[in-house]
Amino acid sequence: MSKYHLAEINIAKMKGVDINDPIMKEFVDNLDAINTLAEESEGFVWRLKDETDNATNLNPYNDEQIIINVSVWESIETLEHYMYKTFHSDFLRRRKEWFQKFGKAHTAMWWIPKGHIPSLEEAVGKLDYLQQNGASELVFDFRTKFPAPRAKNTSEIE
Repeated sequence: MSKYHLAEINIAKMKGVDINDPIMKEFVDNLDAINTLAEESEGFVWRLKDETDNATNLNPYNDEQIIINVSVWESIETLEHYMYKTFHSDFLRRRKEWFQKFGKAHTAMWWIPKGHIPSLEEAVGKLDYLQQNGASELVFDFRTKFPAPRAKNTSEIE
C-alpha cells in the first residue's frame, strides 16, 4: 500500500465574464452534482471548497474568469476513473461551451504524503512550476505521468 496520495489542481478560463454570467448557467447548475459525485467516488480523499461548498469564489489569479479545482485522490487511476468514466466526462466533452482554450498547462498533479492537505498556494505553485518547467517527478500532467515515490528504506515499507 502506498504512503502517498495524488494531489491535483486544474484551472479553466470561462467564456463568461464571471461565474454568474448566463453562458455559465448550465455548468453552475450542475456543480453540486459533479462535486457530490467526486466525493462519493472510489479513491476520493479531499477537495478544496469554501463556505458555499465549492471553490468558484476563490480567486488566486485575480481574474474573475478563471476558476480552480484542487483535490486529492488515492491514485492516478481513481482520479482518471472519476474524470473519464462517470457523468463528469459529459462535462469534459462539452467544456468548449463554457471555457476558452487556455493555451498552456491547466492541470497539474503531484504526489503528497498521506494525510497532507495541499494549500491553495501550494497547488498554484505546482501549476506555475509545470507551466514553466514541464513535467517531472515533482509535478506532472495526464500526458506525462509519474508513479508514486518508492519507499527509501525498509523501515518505510508497510
